[in-house]
Amino acid sequence: MGDQLLISLCSPTLAGLKTGNLFTVECDDKEEFNREVRGFNKRLAPKGIRMIPVRFSRGRMLVYLYRPAFLKRDFGNEEVCRILKEKGYTYTNADRCVAELTRHLCQDPKFPHEIGLFLGYPVTDVLGFMKSPEEGVKYTGFWKVYGDTASALKTFAQYRKCTEIYNRAHKNGKSLEQLTVAS
Repeated sequence: MGDQLLISLCSPTLAGLKTGNLFTVECDDKEEFNREVRGFNKRLAPKGIRMIPVRFSRGRMLVYLYRPAFLKRDFGNEEVCRILKEKGYTYTNADRCVAELTRHLCQDPKFPHEIGLFLGYPVTDVLGFMKSPEEGVKYTGFWKVYGDTASALKTFAQYRKCTEIYNRAHKNGKSLEQLTVAS
């Protein structure tokens, strides 16, 4: 996993526009992969970014890259707390919630629908997805939109533009650390 992959998949989070990203990468050697993750964390922690491997399956690792400060902010929302509490999370502690999410991802055969709360998706859209992943969808982009389509389309355009700018900047010599906004 290289810097270019992170920039391609996680630019909105690196830029401070989004709480987190979830992505999958090929992984033949878990120990080597964990060393790589530790290296990224050493480089990005001063900027307020954390990366954790959350699930290994059939030679692929699911990775969560996020901004802990943003997650804590997001989890200050009463509706988010209510949803997390209903799902059995220790909703008053964002770090523990991440550990509990990791446990859910590893132990539960179904993907937890509340994961959108960990990625910074609008609560209305997370609730819509939790109610029915197929019914009531107004638009599908970076996530399924059940609520404010105009706002979501604006956000999607911002994420695409950010990724385009970051990819170009990296190809022109900007490092991952230079492209990562401190929070």
